[in-house]
Amino acid sequence: MIVPETQIRIRTAVQDDDAALSELDRATWSTLHAVLPAPEPGVPFFDERHVPEHYLVAVDGGAVVGYVRVVPPTPLAATAHVRQIQGLAVAGSARGKGVARALLRAAMDRAREEGAVRITLRVLGHNAPARALYASEGFRVEGVLPGEMFLDGAYVDDVLMGRPLGHA
Repeated sequence: MIVPETQIRIRTAVQDDDAALSELDRATWSTLHAVLPAPEPGVPFFDERHVPEHYLVAVDGGAVVGYVRVVPPTPLAATAHVRQIQGLAVAGSARGKGVARALLRAAMDRAREEGAVRITLRVLGHNAPARALYASEGFRVEGVLPGEMFLDGAYVDDVLMGRPLGHA
């Protein structure tokens, strides 16, 4: 997939993207969206739970400028029809170019290709830009866990969002 009016391409991640994704994760880390501690330098991005096939990456001129992780929410057969976005990041240099929206749309396309009929995500309540993006792409708030996270000395809501995956 090519992002309109740019040279940015979206593709499935490969093992060789590990270093670039690790750097992107460190560069974009913020308590606006992250609940885990900041990633450490030198720690691989991919591991036994986080494999390249679960990620779509945005590439601009050969450089990885964004990613989204799309996976089943649980290993249960009862949720096999659902995919969950578990991470989306865009480099500062690529912001404002439609990369996050393109990654989100590519994630929904991937989910449909895998037979999913529904997609969900979790977003921190104070992350207004992400919540607005998701809402503009048809995601609706399906639940709120008030004060579920404690970040930077404050309690933050965990917002559950989802949408059906009709035809594109």
